[in-house]
Amino acid sequence: MKAGDTLLLAAGNYGIDSQGNDTADPPGLPVFGLHGTPAAPIVISGPASGPRPVLLGRNTHNTIRLSDASHVVVRRIEIDGRGLDGFGLAAQGPTHDITVEDNVFRRIGSDQQVVAISTTGSSTWNWVIRRNHILGAGTGIYMGNSTGDTPFVAGLIEHNVIVDTIGYNMQIKHQNVWSGVPAGMPTGKTTTIIRHNVFSKSAASSATGASARPNLLVGDCPPSGPGSGNGYAIYGNFFFQNPTEALFQGEGNIAFYDNVMVANEAAVRVQRHNGSVRDVRIFHNTVLAGGSGGSSSTAISVSGGASGYTQRVLANAVFSSGTPIAVSGSAATATQNTTDSHANAAAYLIDPTGAPVTSLNLYPKANSALKAGTPADLSGLETFPDWNRDFNGATRDAFYRGAYSGQGTNPGWPLALGVKP
Repeated sequence: MKAGDTLLLAAGNYGIDSQGNDTADPPGLPVFGLHGTPAAPIVISGPASGPRPVLLGRNTHNTIRLSDASHVVVRRIEIDGRGLDGFGLAAQGPTHDITVEDNVFRRIGSDQQVVAISTTGSSTWNWVIRRNHILGAGTGIYMGNSTGDTPFVAGLIEHNVIVDTIGYNMQIKHQNVWSGVPAGMPTGKTTTIIRHNVFSKSAASSATGASARPNLLVGDCPPSGPGSGNGYAIYGNFFFQNPTEALFQGEGNIAFYDNVMVANEAAVRVQRHNGSVRDVRIFHNTVLAGGSGGSSSTAISVSGGASGYTQRVLANAVFSSGTPIAVSGSAATATQNTTDSHANAAAYLIDPTGAPVTSLNLYPKANSALKAGTPADLSGLETFPDWNRDFNGATRDAFYRGAYSGQGTNPGWPLALGVKP
């Protein structure tokens, strides 16, 4: 294939013959040495509607494999791992400007180390991961490497649904000082955007004990040199439950805002992991943590800030059966937040006890105290994308605390374990 080409895959099973036997090697979809252009990407797609092509997994290979590839789009395909050991989609060599959208990943969960979408072992940048359903994987999305030597840079992860994983719904690994920079990889300041996703874990599938993992974890940028100013903008996401761990854990440069979170344990933990806690802004989130039978963990905690950096927690609405907010360090502040017990959440929110899709509704009640008498001080936050929009995308009213700007009837998306539009 060459720049501008489209490969349309018909519906049906790929990887077995008419008798159900595995077909000959190479299985799956290898995308090696293919390069589109920004104006003319290479597109590999299933039909626009109706049944999808189904790529069947193997023990011996990852199903979709990318190496030495750029400006490639993979869309509207179902990847069925069959409960075997192959990853769903994996970068196995340097790749950039890859779009993975509108796909379904299922039965990629034979083990916690089996991943639906992975870039382990290669430097990757300008990836877009959009509107995918990842159902019951070992780990949903895993970017970078545990050794910190294969950076994931300038990504956009949006409108995905990742549910019932054994380990992380998603993790982006920390980065060491870059030992080499592949041609074309951005060396200036970039932001990885994680927005409008649904992250959910269930007691039925989650690992416990030492293997328990947060729904989302992000690691630090390089401590010096190229990429050392990089950060994350994490906003507009719906986090729903984790039986044994925090919903979100992070370090580095983080802006975390306009998220709606329902936690059995902690909601947000910002702390050192493999790197440092740098500039952190946690604002306008709605958090419901603990509850009947739930944990007394601190809902939002920030600690370990590195010298020369500041951490601000402001304008959040937090209802917790434990401590709502705890910050430590001389450069960490918590201001203009509205906090109360989990038991009192119903005085502020329309229905904090219901289930997603059926009745859960964390929109402010009419005339609740979530509309404060003074606006939140949002100075210095203008550089973050959509900083002045709420969870529904409405223009931010700084008098409101939490993820929503409004009260009474929710005019936006009802909370659900499905794609957020």
